Amino acid sequence: MPFLRAHFDVSGVWYQNTGGFFMRAAKDWQSYRLIDAADGFRLERWGDIILIRPDPQIIWNTPERSPLWKKAHARYHRSQSGGGKWEYYKTLPDRWTVGYGDLTFNIKPMGFKHTGLFPEQAVNWDWMRQKLSGRPGAKVLNMFAYTGGATLACAAAGAAVTHVDASKGMVSWARENAVSSGLSDRPIRWLVDDCFKFVRREIRRGSKYDAVIIDPQSYGRGPGGEVWKLEDSIYDFINDCAELLSAQPLFFVINSYTTGLSPSVMEYMLSGVIKNRFGGSAFSDEIGLPVESSGLILPCGATAIWCC
Repeated sequence: MPFLRAHFDVSGVWYQNTGGFFMRAAKDWQSYRLIDAADGFRLERWGDIILIRPDPQIIWNTPERSPLWKKAHARYHRSQSGGGKWEYYKTLPDRWTVGYGDLTFNIKPMGFKHTGLFPEQAVNWDWMRQKLSGRPGAKVLNMFAYTGGATLACAAAGAAVTHVDASKGMVSWARENAVSSGLSDRPIRWLVDDCFKFVRREIRRGSKYDAVIIDPQSYGRGPGGEVWKLEDSIYDFINDCAELLSAQPLFFVINSYTTGLSPSVMEYMLSGVIKNRFGGSAFSDEIGLPVESSGLILPCGATAIWCC
């Protein structure tokens, strides 16, 4: 792994050596903390709010190290039949904010345990901001863009961003985050659209982007109710997205939270599709969050990146 380490050290991204390979960890949060991880659950502080959420990666039954387990505001319980619900121990505000550097995000407990933010993605935001710093006005396409973490990071770096998500509620939330971050006047296009169909239309229009970010769900449903699976669709989608890259693109980023799509598989696809067209380098890794109680890193997903 010497190439990977050298590349990211130059970019200022920190690595944690975990048993012979490198994982990038989001260590620079001030208002978010992963306090403990035990028996299938995370203990997290989001600003002043402490939440307990299930995590399928936490398969160890180590003792709960922190006394804050007993001071949580709420806990999410999974249902055996799917889904689940929040149990509230204390009154919570309708929403509150957490900050990362100059970015501010609105947080609230949602169904399926989510809060509207994936804090481990901060390592990717930092990397993208650094890559964009040398090209003001670069055009970035962010798809499956959720509540806009990557969108805001790229806009803060001076990029013109097209933000696409199929959920009207998520796009509205992302726009609120832009306002909270003081970025509402930046050149951001907010689009509620099916990402697959949007890309095909953009190809027909001849649209070009200097960078593409995709963060797809593991599973989804099309407008006709048809079910698609990420592993079955991602290669063709990468091929389509490659048609939208400009003559001198900066980067292409894929995130995955499904165990069926490993970092090396995503890297292989980027190498075969993007690197073969534009040169540059492709690499992949896990990303994670430091656990305060143990000093270890909790794996939270995978990223593959192509860059020039």
